[in-house]
Amino acid sequence: MSQKKLIFGVAGVVVVIIGAAAILYSTMRPTGSAFIDPADQSLVIQGKAIYAKNCAACHGESLQGQPSWRERMANGRLPAPPHDKTGHTWHHPDVMLIDMVKNGLVPGKTAPPGYQSDMPAYGAVLTDEEIIAVLAYIKSTWPPKVLQAQKEVTMQRRD
Repeated sequence: MSQKKLIFGVAGVVVVIIGAAAILYSTMRPTGSAFIDPADQSLVIQGKAIYAKNCAACHGESLQGQPSWRERMANGRLPAPPHDKTGHTWHHPDVMLIDMVKNGLVPGKTAPPGYQSDMPAYGAVLTDEEIIAVLAYIKSTWPPKVLQAQKEVTMQRRD
């Protein structure tokens, strides 16, 4: 009888651990429907400072990107694209933008298979909240129609 209790006790602990892990995973994982709203001015101000320190060297102080950003450089890689309305940042859902900043461009995930990029991963440099602030700043510069289009892309994305 005590062996039966031990088995049930261990099984119960395993179920609790698996349940806790599932809850932790689901709460830490970015969802496809989360929209970063640039209406929070304090977030935008914070994001502008973080962008200036970490992103502007490549993507430009005015979010203009590098010259000829659609043409491959001598190393075969593309220059940093603009993050203003003329670029393609707004074509991507927020969950993908967060992933790109956090992990860099990952071939087969956030870039085509075999793609090479000079985009570094900032996951060890910036917190998730700082990445969100940067994206809020970038989005705060977009005209309403562009912001609405990006919001629709974000809200349609389901992981």
